[in-house]
Amino acid sequence: MSTLVLENVELYYNRVHALRNLSLEVNEGEIVSLLGNNGAGKTSTLSMISGLVRAKSGSVTWGDMDLAKLQPWDMVGAGLLHIPEGRRIFSTMTVHENLLLGGYLVKDQKLIASRADHAYELMPRLAERRDQQGGTLSGGEQQMLALGRALVGGPKLLLLDEPSMGLAPLIVKQVMDIIRAVNQEGTTVLLVEQNAKAALKIADRAYVLESGRVTLQGPASELAEDPRVIEAYLGA
Repeated sequence: MSTLVLENVELYYNRVHALRNLSLEVNEGEIVSLLGNNGAGKTSTLSMISGLVRAKSGSVTWGDMDLAKLQPWDMVGAGLLHIPEGRRIFSTMTVHENLLLGGYLVKDQKLIASRADHAYELMPRLAERRDQQGGTLSGGEQQMLALGRALVGGPKLLLLDEPSMGLAPLIVKQVMDIIRAVNQEGTTVLLVEQNAKAALKIADRAYVLESGRVTLQGPASELAEDPRVIEAYLGA
């Protein structure tokens, strides 16, 4: 089983201590959410897992792979895909061109086309916008495009950073439903999200980070009822 395991991770940005003795697990097939306020270390955790920044100490493994020894592009080839905050789509390329770029490491062109078709089935709005430039899409449509592009890469583990940011409540629900559907098709998900209510609704388990440390963890359904989580993240 390909479990993502972080053990005693310490991460610094110069003198800023971003992650402190961080340990967590994401089991194959799960949706695990990281909750916390700005500066808690959520984005740093995803960046460290995907190799964009390197931990000072501790270990990061995924199955039998030591991620600290791999370059980001090696992780993509292995099926670990990271959708950063802000979507990062190619604004002057069409929706379809953006999707096809998700398969740049896939040699089988028929497989790329099949995965793009599946993305359109999962997100019909993208099919309607197939020939539009990415920059002309709404925020929700751009988030769907970022998800679709990742799906064309064939993810086994998907790291999502604030997919609901800036979206209207109805669109947030649509995006979360898509994430749940992707998970049900076999993709493991580590979800960073400030919208704790939406995240806990679809997650199996969750961790709460404060100042780079895990302060709470457990089944998402239990954390959603925890008075400390309700007060800090869900509203009293």
